[in-house]
Amino acid sequence: MSTRTLYLAWKDKRLAGRLWFPVARLDVEPSEIYRFRYIQGAMRAKDEAGFCPLLDFPDFPRDYRSGFLFALFRNRVIAPKRPDRKQYLDNLALSENADPFSVLSVNGGTRVTDAFEVFPKIEKDDNGAFMCRFFLHGWEHVGEAAHGRILELVPGEELRITLELNNPAIGLAVQLRSNDYCMIGWTPRYLVADLATAVADAPAHYVAKVVRVNPVPAPWEQRVLVEFSGRWERHEPMSSSDFEPLVT
Repeated sequence: MSTRTLYLAWKDKRLAGRLWFPVARLDVEPSEIYRFRYIQGAMRAKDEAGFCPLLDFPDFPRDYRSGFLFALFRNRVIAPKRPDRKQYLDNLALSENADPFSVLSVNGGTRVTDAFEVFPKIEKDDNGAFMCRFFLHGWEHVGEAAHGRILELVPGEELRITLELNNPAIGLAVQLRSNDYCMIGWTPRYLVADLATAVADAPAHYVAKVVRVNPVPAPWEQRVLVEFSGRWERHEPMSSSDFEPLVT
C-alpha cells in the first residue's frame, strides 16, 4: 500500500466571501503511521486571516506522528457501532467496511462546531487520468427551481462544467449544471484552482456525473455526490506552494 494523503482546509468566517485556506496534511504510511504536518497555506492563512495553530498541534514547524488516527480526524468519522452507520456510508457510496481515510475522502469531515473541512489529495495514474468525488457545494443558494431539478437528478447523469470568472464571493469558481443547463451548484472552493486549470487546458477530457442524490433526512451538505474525472497530461495537481509541507 502506498502513502495516502488528506488535506485539512480552514474557513475564515470573518472575511467577506468566507475564504478557504489549505492549512495541513495528514498522511498514513504503509507502516500505518499517521503524520500531521502544517503546509505553506497555513502561513498564508496566518498572515492574511490570523490563523492560529490547533490545540492538538501547537507548533507550526513540527512533524507529528502517531500509530493511531489523530482525534481531530477520528472525531469526523462515524462510530463503528452507530445504528445508522450503514445508511450513512450508503449516502457516501461506500461499503460497510470502508476505512476512516476512505470516509474522510468523501464526507469532507465537516462539523458544525468548527470551520475545518477535509479533502483528499488528487492522484493521477501513469496515463495522467484522475478521479475525485465530492458533495455539491452551494446548492442551497441557487433558488427553488434548481432545488426541484436537483431532486430529479439520477445516478450516472452527466453534468455540465462551467468556469465562472466573476463569482461575487470568490472570483474564480467552477459551476456545475444539469444537462438542460440548470445551474445547480459549485465544486468545492479548495479544488477550484486545479479543476479550473484542468478544464481550461483540455475541456473535452473532463466529465462530471451524479453518483447519488440523498434526500432528507440526509444532511444538507451531503445532498448530491458528484464524481469528477479526466486526464492531466501536463498539470500536476495540488502542486502550488500552499501545499508544500513546512517540515519535509
